[in-house]
Amino acid sequence: MSETTTELKRTALTSIHESLGAKMVPFAGYLMPVQYSGVIDEHNTVRNSVGVFDVSHMGEFIVRGPGALDLIQKVTSNDASKLTVGKVQYSCLPNTNGGIVDDLLVYRMQHQDDHHYVLVVNASNIEKDWNWINSLNTFDAKLENISDRMSLLAVQGPKAVDTLKGFFTEDIASMPYYTAMYAEMKGVGLVLISTTGYTGAGGYEVYMPNPLAEKAWYAIMEAGKPYGIKPTGLAARDTLRLEMGFCLYSNDIDDTTSPIEAGLGWITKFTKDFTNSAAIKAHKDNGTARKLVGFELVDRGIPRHGMNVVDASGAAIGVVTSGTMSPTLNKPIGMAYVPTSQSTPGSAITIDARGKQLKGVVMKMPFLTQG
Repeated sequence: MSETTTELKRTALTSIHESLGAKMVPFAGYLMPVQYSGVIDEHNTVRNSVGVFDVSHMGEFIVRGPGALDLIQKVTSNDASKLTVGKVQYSCLPNTNGGIVDDLLVYRMQHQDDHHYVLVVNASNIEKDWNWINSLNTFDAKLENISDRMSLLAVQGPKAVDTLKGFFTEDIASMPYYTAMYAEMKGVGLVLISTTGYTGAGGYEVYMPNPLAEKAWYAIMEAGKPYGIKPTGLAARDTLRLEMGFCLYSNDIDDTTSPIEAGLGWITKFTKDFTNSAAIKAHKDNGTARKLVGFELVDRGIPRHGMNVVDASGAAIGVVTSGTMSPTLNKPIGMAYVPTSQSTPGSAITIDARGKQLKGVVMKMPFLTQG
């Protein structure tokens, strides 16, 4: 690996992960826990009960000022004018070449008299996104990068609400999907709590300043004991999100993939002008040569990122972007770009797994229904 542990950033909770015996790996410039008790055990814990992810490596930008919305409308594909205070939106940052700079969450928030937006971006793209958004800031908007000051715990699973509800006077159980609020977390302090999820198992994200992170971690782990709470790593996060058909930046979408071919037309609104919107609208109007699809293998094997989708002669006609053995379904599943002509559910495809031809079938996503 090119990164050494001395060069890697550490989250406020790294020492806790190490003390728990987590397998630590370099990820997006950070030393991150990839697994503790094992991927399948952690995956099933989140699906059936509750797990806690340290995802403090994610990036957070605050956007304030009279031109805040104008800037966000310019740089993102979704229509942020629809957001009311406390609502969250999934969106992407289109580039000028028809691809995607990053996918992100846009929070519209208010704390006392401070009206602002919070943009949550992928850890590996923090600097790229920061530079990109600032380069397009011709509006009266002020940006602040708070990424290094913030910690983020994702408490996920059907027992997440029981684990967390005792910390808040607010009724967090009634929070709709994709909403957020600032709230005092008993014994911890002021946090931002939201319900965006990346697992399909239900749950919450809790954002807090770094000095509060350890306190929050121990409090949540204690509160979750009756439900068998476990720390969960990035490997289980990946298998959980794949079962839901959620895109992972740099795997399923990147600087070369159009939001339309990636199946993100639902977050691409042409009721406004945004970066490269005319070209992306042409993708929608004229269709794209390939599409991102879900699939499962009929043959034995596990699909992996980078494997080719091939035609009858063995020539590459597409590529697998994500793949795993689904712990919930006990089937090999994945996502791949395939020719549009083979993108309808039920279409047969063939994956080249290191020279072995594996038969697969295109499936409708998500593979699982939302928990």
